[in-house]
Amino acid sequence: MSEMARMREYAEGGGHEAQRRTHATAWVPTADIFAKDNDLMIRCELAGVEREDVEVSLSGGVLTIDGERRGEPEDASYYARERYYGHFRRSIHLPEGIDGSMITADFENGLLEVTVRGGADHPEPQRIQIGSRTG
Repeated sequence: MSEMARMREYAEGGGHEAQRRTHATAWVPTADIFAKDNDLMIRCELAGVEREDVEVSLSGGVLTIDGERRGEPEDASYYARERYYGHFRRSIHLPEGIDGSMITADFENGLLEVTVRGGADHPEPQRIQIGSRTG
C-alpha cells in the first residue's frame, strides 16, 4: 500500500523522488508464477539489470530474488520518470518440502527464469472446518 501511496503522491506532483531508495523502500520487480507440467516456474522481469547484480536464495521455504539496477543518470532533467534504479527484492513462499537442489535459475535478456522441479506437484493446502462456540 505504501508503494501505491507513493506513486499517487508522485503523480499528483507532491513527490519528486529526491530521496535515495533504501532496502525498506526498494522496488519490487514484476513476476509471473505458473505451473508447467509438475514444475513451478517463476519469471521475473529485470530489464537493465546485469546477471552479476542478481542473487537468488532459499531460506525457510521462501525464495528471494535480490539485486540492484545500476546506472541511474544523475544530471538528467526528467520529463517522466517511471523506471526504478537501486536495490530490489522479491520474496515468494514455496510449497513445503522444497530444498535448494530442486531449484535452477537462468538469466537472459533481462528475464530471470527460476524453475522449481516438482514444485507444482505438491498437494493443495488442507481445508479446516470452522465450527461455532455456541451450541
